[in-house]
Amino acid sequence: MDRFFSISGRGSTIPREIVAGFVTFASMVYILAVHPGIMTAAGMDYGRTFTSTAISAGVATIVMAVVGRLPVALACGLGLNAYVAYTVCGVMGFNWQTALAAVFVEGALFIVLSLSGAREKIINAIPEELRRAVAAGIGLFIAVIGLQNGGILAVGGGTPIAINPVTSGAPLVTVLGFAILLALYVLRVPGSVFIAVIAATIIGIPLGVTDISGFSIVGLPPAPYTPLDIIRGLKAVSPLDFAVVFSSLLFVDLFDTVSCFSAVALQSKLLDKNGNILNLRGALLADAIGTAAGSLIGATTVTSYIESSTGIAVGGRTGLASLVTGILFLLALVLAPLFAVIPGAATAPALIFVGYLMLGTITGTDLAPVEVGAPFFVTMLLIPMSYSISTGLAWGFVTWALVMTLRGKAKAISPVAWFLTALFLVKIIWLKA
Repeated sequence: MDRFFSISGRGSTIPREIVAGFVTFASMVYILAVHPGIMTAAGMDYGRTFTSTAISAGVATIVMAVVGRLPVALACGLGLNAYVAYTVCGVMGFNWQTALAAVFVEGALFIVLSLSGAREKIINAIPEELRRAVAAGIGLFIAVIGLQNGGILAVGGGTPIAINPVTSGAPLVTVLGFAILLALYVLRVPGSVFIAVIAATIIGIPLGVTDISGFSIVGLPPAPYTPLDIIRGLKAVSPLDFAVVFSSLLFVDLFDTVSCFSAVALQSKLLDKNGNILNLRGALLADAIGTAAGSLIGATTVTSYIESSTGIAVGGRTGLASLVTGILFLLALVLAPLFAVIPGAATAPALIFVGYLMLGTITGTDLAPVEVGAPFFVTMLLIPMSYSISTGLAWGFVTWALVMTLRGKAKAISPVAWFLTALFLVKIIWLKA
């Protein structure tokens, strides 16, 4: 085990890796409540989605442990799931079965691209400052969703955006939950996010926000979705409609997954002496396998989680930590009844707080040069404003290429970067996004 995971070589120990795996799980287990809650907006069943979430997270993280051999845990991506629920199944009007079928196809494509090294070239073609901007933009995007789920953010009325009263109901639960989370985090309590979610759920009982009728702690989980469920939902979809959904998700997942993993690597300093991400090809292959396999049982795109940095902070350095985290996700399946009673207002503080954590990627970025600051600002601003991560990156990347050209630095832009610029222009002009 020591030789396989290079535990001694990375200056760690088996007990330390096991503890790191537990800490990472405790930090991101909230996704088992948050993700099903988001996907109900797309018409998916909460219980079955919970099972799909736990299985996909467990399996994908174990694959990361064996293939990527990094202390990085994976689960359905926040921001990516919101795009499916609110844009593909909301604004665009497609059903969730069509969306998941498209996720499977692009997941399979990503396996090929990961094996060929093409995704590595794409990552290297995106300036580090833009990767940091995307991570920050995703953080703002997630925080906005949290404010909405918690009933705090009001859209429309006298102003485009307003704040609802926070003295009762769901907004009060969200505020109290966030205050508890901050206190636990400041006190460095392991698993502070999950503890705060449970505390907010309990607070919601007397306030009528948490429904505990028929409550139980353990039980057999609902059956996950199956490939047949997805196939049935595709029968009424034309090839052209499927192509629209696939191309949309391909743009989002290609750059969102790259951006999310880059954010984790930057936050957790999983870099070699040259500043490159450790074992990048194996890690990208792991999330591609997780995405393709997870979609078949009802999970949206699987990606790496910034909370992996909590396990790294306590000493995790190898895939053994991920192996422990993955096993814990699978064991969590018997807690399905417990997670089913957690209301959206209780998970909202977790979303807001994770958004704050992702802003940490800004640290050390010099925004004074216009070729850095302008693209950074455009990317970070448009991700939450457009409800689309790929839209923010598209506008930011084109802005970067334009400013670099105006500054007489066009020769510094690689051929791959020019190709990406052309793709993003196609997205902006013809896809109108």
